[in-house]
Amino acid sequence: MATAKPTPTDSLSFCLAQLTAAAGEGLGGGKDTATNETPLGRALLALRTRHVKAAGGIERFRARGGLRPLLALLRRAAAAGPAPSQTGPGSAPSSVESAASFGPAPSPGPAPSAAAAAAPSPPARLRKTLDLALSILANCCTEGACRAEVRRLGGILPLVTILQCVKTDSIQNRTARALGNLAMEPESCGDIHSAGAVPLLVESLTACQDSQCRQSVVRALRNLADSPQHRLALAQQGAVRPLAELLAAAPDPALTLALVRALLELSRGCSRACAEQLSLGGGLGPLVGLASHPKRAVREATILILANLCAQGLVRPALGNAGGVEVLLGELRRRRGPSGASPASQQPLVRAVCLLCREAINRARLRDAGGLELLMGLLRDPRASTWHPRVVAALVGFLYDTGALGRLQALGLVPLLAGQLCGEAGDEEEEGREAASWDFPEERTPERAEAGSFRSLRSWLISEGYAAGPGDISPDWSPERCPPPPPPPPEPAHPASPSLGPTSLRTPRALRTPGRSPATTAAEEPWGREGPALLLLSRFSQAPDPSGALVTGPALCGLLAYVTGAPGPPSPRALRILARLTCNPACLEAFVRSYGAALLRAWLVLGVAPDDWPAVRTRPARRSQHQHQHRELGEMLLQNLTVQAESPFGVGALTHLLLSGSPEDRVACALTLPFICRKPSLWRRLLLDQGGLRLLLSALTRPAPHPLFLFFAADSLSCLQGLVSPTVSPALLPAIPLDLDPPSPCLYEPLLGPAPVPAPDLHFLLDSGLRLPAQRATSATASPFFRALLAGSFAEAEMDLVPLRGLSPSAAWPILHHLHGCRGCGAALGPVPPPGQPLLGSEAEEALEAAGRFLLPGLEEELEEAVGRIHLGPQGGPESVGEVFRLGRPRLAAHCARWTLGPGQCPRKRALALVGLVEAAGEEAGPLTEALLAVVMGLELEGKGPSLDC
Repeated sequence: MATAKPTPTDSLSFCLAQLTAAAGEGLGGGKDTATNETPLGRALLALRTRHVKAAGGIERFRARGGLRPLLALLRRAAAAGPAPSQTGPGSAPSSVESAASFGPAPSPGPAPSAAAAAAPSPPARLRKTLDLALSILANCCTEGACRAEVRRLGGILPLVTILQCVKTDSIQNRTARALGNLAMEPESCGDIHSAGAVPLLVESLTACQDSQCRQSVVRALRNLADSPQHRLALAQQGAVRPLAELLAAAPDPALTLALVRALLELSRGCSRACAEQLSLGGGLGPLVGLASHPKRAVREATILILANLCAQGLVRPALGNAGGVEVLLGELRRRRGPSGASPASQQPLVRAVCLLCREAINRARLRDAGGLELLMGLLRDPRASTWHPRVVAALVGFLYDTGALGRLQALGLVPLLAGQLCGEAGDEEEEGREAASWDFPEERTPERAEAGSFRSLRSWLISEGYAAGPGDISPDWSPERCPPPPPPPPEPAHPASPSLGPTSLRTPRALRTPGRSPATTAAEEPWGREGPALLLLSRFSQAPDPSGALVTGPALCGLLAYVTGAPGPPSPRALRILARLTCNPACLEAFVRSYGAALLRAWLVLGVAPDDWPAVRTRPARRSQHQHQHRELGEMLLQNLTVQAESPFGVGALTHLLLSGSPEDRVACALTLPFICRKPSLWRRLLLDQGGLRLLLSALTRPAPHPLFLFFAADSLSCLQGLVSPTVSPALLPAIPLDLDPPSPCLYEPLLGPAPVPAPDLHFLLDSGLRLPAQRATSATASPFFRALLAGSFAEAEMDLVPLRGLSPSAAWPILHHLHGCRGCGAALGPVPPPGQPLLGSEAEEALEAAGRFLLPGLEEELEEAVGRIHLGPQGGPESVGEVFRLGRPRLAAHCARWTLGPGQCPRKRALALVGLVEAAGEEAGPLTEALLAVVMGLELEGKGPSLDC
């Protein structure tokens, strides 16, 4: 087969020369009679089909300077073009269409209007030239260097002029394609907007009937929506409604994909104009339908469009009526499933679902579609902690939906809300004013410098009935205006956008008490990020019996953590919630069962939170003023419970709990009674006569029913001791530590010198070989044991060296002193180890055992007193109490109990000492119970006790 003969157009130089000549001389030129085409036409066709499409062809074309004459040619063509007209999609010559087409062939559309048909169409040669030149330019603009060169050469304005003047579908298609490619550069995108291309593209979209042309225009509009400012400009120039109308007309699949991609870009940060046009264009229903499209790209883009639209309150009711609530819930549920998407992909859907909770009609749909369970799942998910404030604010919309509140309570909302009070703030952006509830769209908002969050809060408070109108809410707290400026002059009424609901949770806010006039001076109430959670908790606390939800350990811990840990003054609403609960008779039993009263006292009055026990939590020191306020609050709340407990209903409830409750309830009742009962007749009957105290003491060695049980128990026993013996105070305790008492004269020391007086007539031999001098007559009178040993019929009575088995020198030292009449000389302190060292197995225990074996009760008491002085004195600590108790001696056990429950003892040390006692007692609870019972009942108050300074 013969090789094809080369033609001039195979050379890029020839084509560029023809292009340059045409740009300089005009669009004319002689026609080649052989091909019936001009040399320019052949050159453009070769550039389009061969040179530009070849590998690296676009770069060579640009490097050879082809863009400058190409743009010049387009300028001449635009200047020579006819007045605006429109022809059908097949008006271009078939050869040009074949050379410049891409994608599927254009589908035939309806006949053009009469006015358009009457308008003159551009000459065939001009149409062909424009088609080819625009196709070349559009292809070149797919590369960044060419886009920058076209912008530098001023090629945007000629394209806009062609778009305005030449209404042929093929030319409009290629012009829109070129503009769409240029719009991929931010600088070129701004120039295209400035040149006025948007209205022309919108006009082309509504006028053309060719699907391929529409796709190019839609793509150009999508690329022009590259920033919030440009998206707003597109919406304001009417670019959204034609897209929605085309979508509603059920176009072909390719155009459908292009439309949803464009609407996705235009709806980012959805403006009011965008939402209005999309709704007026009938796009909501088709979008909801496309959410189940088989093609994934269409489906996902549509769902994100629906999520973006939720940012505008005016469109949310219609969106819900179209089925958007169910679609968004279903998609969020799918993405949160086991095989779902990442948390980042869930964020727009979470935001949309929360915004849908602002209208009553959508709340009903959401509740019926299982949305409450989904929102609760988000609150339980630690991975979704960033969204928790938004979710809580959304649930505020159900504040007066009794059925929804009951369902939320059953799902465990209350402890989650309590946990939100002191959580970290999320990173959610604050919604704009347009996101406010549309349930009250007629509200007028003065156009003045108000915080968006204030407008949001005001709108929501009015919509939910917390305020009768804007005048009931003071704007003085607005952080943007301090001090507030004078009110602006009246403005003409005009429809205003509703303001945002209570979603902005970061800036502390305050509002006047609802129902008062603006002139009334009312205490300002902070509204921070915890505001929605407190509002819901307050609503739950107003139920006739809120005990099941709010009077629980997690809920009370959350409220108390907020009250005591807020960086500024806590919200009065939290204080009202606590006061309301403690004043409700229905909550009394719950406070007893959950150890709530003990928790109030420990956290507020004593300043010991669960995180502070047993190790102290590292945190900034509280100011004494705050501690005083917390103490006053705790005492007030406990007084409220006292009023309930001492009422006839309370007496019956407590008696029933103590006598007929479960074992756990009986212990909790016995522990709580000293905190909330002040009538002697009541606490004596329940705790002493009916065995409540012994019940509590016997529970100490069993598994703890509460993390702070032993702390509560130590505090309860101390309070009960104060009730039994109210006259005992720390002032009655020894002012001087016992180990500073002056010692008595030593009677044994004279026997130890080189010239003992009197001379010893006896020596005791220890296992170590040490010989200790002694007086037989004096030693024989010390105890029945030594009288029988030294003056009886045993062999030792005739021996001068009597062995004492099982004694170390340190343990024998106090025995020899005691045998010779020493009392309080300090010898008993010798075998006692210092604090921090164990007593079991020590020489002190050996000495105590020997004193018992040798029938020396006085020495036993002296040794026990020495142990108490050293280990339970100022140098000892709570950890020593258990060590002393392990010696198993009743007097030392009484010492330990007295040290633990003594008036004025530090609550933390008292509790730690009780922990040591319980560990030391093990399963043998009898000695500990009896020791504590004796101290509580005042049977040991006459005995000496160690110093109790903290």
